[in-house]
Amino acid sequence: MAWKTLDDIDLNGQVVLTRVDINVPVEGGRVTDATRIEKIVPTVKDILAKGGKPVLLAHFGRPKGSIVPEMSLKIVLPALEKALGVKVSFATDCIGGPAKEAVAAMGADEVLLLENTRFHPGEEGNDGQFAASLAALGQVYCNDAFSAAHRAHASTEALARLLPSCAGRLMEAELKALDAALGTPERPVAAVVGGAKVSTKLDLLSNLVRKVEYLIIGGGMANTFLAAQGIDVGKSLAEHEMTGTAKDILARADEAGCEIILPADVVVAREFKAGAANETVPADSCPADAMILDAGPQTVERIAAVFEKSKTLIWNGPLGAFEIAPFDAATNAAAAKAAELSRAGSLVSVAGGGDTVAALNKAGASGDFTYISTAGGAFLEWMEGKTLPGVAALEG
Repeated sequence: MAWKTLDDIDLNGQVVLTRVDINVPVEGGRVTDATRIEKIVPTVKDILAKGGKPVLLAHFGRPKGSIVPEMSLKIVLPALEKALGVKVSFATDCIGGPAKEAVAAMGADEVLLLENTRFHPGEEGNDGQFAASLAALGQVYCNDAFSAAHRAHASTEALARLLPSCAGRLMEAELKALDAALGTPERPVAAVVGGAKVSTKLDLLSNLVRKVEYLIIGGGMANTFLAAQGIDVGKSLAEHEMTGTAKDILARADEAGCEIILPADVVVAREFKAGAANETVPADSCPADAMILDAGPQTVERIAAVFEKSKTLIWNGPLGAFEIAPFDAATNAAAAKAAELSRAGSLVSVAGGGDTVAALNKAGASGDFTYISTAGGAFLEWMEGKTLPGVAALEG
């Protein structure tokens, strides 16, 4: 890969402008989930260990280029200090006098957090002048925010082109995992794509049929594909207007030698609620007054067999209505199988996307996956085969 890491640049005595994603949930003036903050700790500690001075650049919320006091990054300082175990100073602006003075005042083993980059319209506008004002504060640029890499913003794209640049540890791990999954994977490759709508994942499906040997489709999307084959899906969530598109994807998969796996049996119910009365029927036998809420045990067996034949697995989206039992059974069972094979070293498994991470956590399987991506939109765009501006900028 063409990008550099923290090991490739001399950081001793250098101010390292470090783009991080600490856009964390806050309630009552406190951070309620510090996961994103904890993820940047290895990068910040490595910069300090190499004699560098980490200056953190980040966004928070959507202030849209205006100063919104309740979107000040100052709110994350206590959680940041706790995670890093060092003093973190704060500058009331990310450019100009306040930022320059704060950088000049930095002591050894100290971290500086600059105010929300999105308080300036130049951030989301990827403005060169704003990027130059940021660049004036340091000597090295480090991007550790893969989750923001799909945005061409000043602190993720333009700035990378103005200073010697490298990937932070989280970005490095993410890019290596993604390359192992779709760039230069061990074959065969299987992909699980679930979720409610085909329309939101058209680019993804179109890219994957050319890249993987097996494409497992679940959730509401699978109902649309079943309907495209002339199967009555009753009152199930389905995009009947997308059946033509689904047929086109099936045809393209056939041409590319990609096997699409749809449910052979399904779990149906008359109401969508926890513990609702349900039955398992063949996929082509959904009663007219029922809805498909999960894949059945035969389908799970088929998916498990595909996982056993595969060397690489990419997962985005659940197989059913995983939020409520018993319609989480297929997702849980398939996740457990992927976790078992990953643990045994026979499968490289990479997963990402908000619902996916929630589903795998709920199944108790995420700890055994080879890599769980913290990114939402960036992970999806990468799976769609799109160039991520924040990554391309690091490659020069």
